[in-house]
Amino acid sequence: MDRPDLGALFAHVTRRLVDAETPILAAHALTMWEYVALSALEREAAPTQLVLARTIRYDKTRLIALLDGLETRGLVTRHPDPADRRARVVSLTADGVRVLAEARTDIRAMEEGVLGELDAAERTVLLRALPRLAEPA
Repeated sequence: MDRPDLGALFAHVTRRLVDAETPILAAHALTMWEYVALSALEREAAPTQLVLARTIRYDKTRLIALLDGLETRGLVTRHPDPADRRARVVSLTADGVRVLAEARTDIRAMEEGVLGELDAAERTVLLRALPRLAEPA
């Protein structure tokens, strides 16, 4: 059976989701990259800004400006690493946790609409398989 390449399929799905998420994030005064950074920091504080940039696959030279904006809005804090004063530990604030949770709630509602196009079995398989495919090789 001939089918489109996975990269092409994922690109179309990604574009669809990004197009749907962008106005949701804007309603929460977030950009997609800010949401990605906050989501990564929710899992654990980044031991350094460089580690955060690598984790989210974001240009390290642009990360400072992104973090400056999040810090100015009180969503993250940066503290000197006690082991290396040149490094900054980045973590979420209580406001960051709240804004992230509110945005995620609205994103999940949008995703329910997209996933509603699948039957229950397809949905279960997709939601179980995607995290495994998303892990680095």
